Amino acid sequence: MKYSGWPEPGELVVGRVDEIEDFGVFVDLLQYEDKRGLVHISEVASGWIKNVRDHVNTGQRVVAKVLEVDEGSQQIDLSLKDVNDHQRKEKIQEWKNEQKADNWMAIAFGEDVSDEKYAAIANELLAGFGSMYDGFEQAAIHGSEALADTDLSESEIEAVVETARENVSVPYVNVTGYVDLRCPSPDGVDAIKEALQAAEGNGEIPEEVDLEVTYVGAPEYRIEVRAPDYKTAESHLEASAGRAEAAIADRGGSADFHRERTSDEE
Repeated sequence: MKYSGWPEPGELVVGRVDEIEDFGVFVDLLQYEDKRGLVHISEVASGWIKNVRDHVNTGQRVVAKVLEVDEGSQQIDLSLKDVNDHQRKEKIQEWKNEQKADNWMAIAFGEDVSDEKYAAIANELLAGFGSMYDGFEQAAIHGSEALADTDLSESEIEAVVETARENVSVPYVNVTGYVDLRCPSPDGVDAIKEALQAAEGNGEIPEEVDLEVTYVGAPEYRIEVRAPDYKTAESHLEASAGRAEAAIADRGGSADFHRERTSDEE
């Protein structure tokens, strides 16, 4: 999606070098419709510049900082030297994400979606998540629940979720813990089975979370959680161990949760 308005002073923009002159560089702004900026030679790089072409090439993709915007004269002044490597990498990644989200919009609603519908849906995602990309990512993780607070229609939500789950690569984290289960009563084996079922969540784990409990070696069991973020993964790991502890305690047993494997495990 390209913006129809003007960039703001201080904003970082992605552009492509269109023309190189002795006095500076003209840059087409890839995020804005029909907008072109000028990087004066003094803003191309730090220090004295003998030849602008030693620093940029025609067709090169660049990240520039907007210094000044004069809508009346249709002029945008840019700087390349005021953008550090970290900012450049972050902005390029943000721009790539926007390109992906734009493609997902076409998949979800068709290449011939009207500008009005596109803008309405895009604005809902921007308002709710800060970017279209983040909106699709959350839809991939949480499904229609992620879009419940938006004003999107049921069919629009369904299209976003379906497209997101088929196309978005969701970042996940994995955490692991261990629980020792002991029950001295005659039906201790059954008690431990019940505790393990409780640890696994009895089928009530959210769709975006994978939780698995596996046998390590008596009395130890491994709990592995895969979730969209560290906080969620940790909370489910601790909750799983807590459920196991409560279940075994009800049967007269005990549980001990720890993060490292016991020393006798190979």
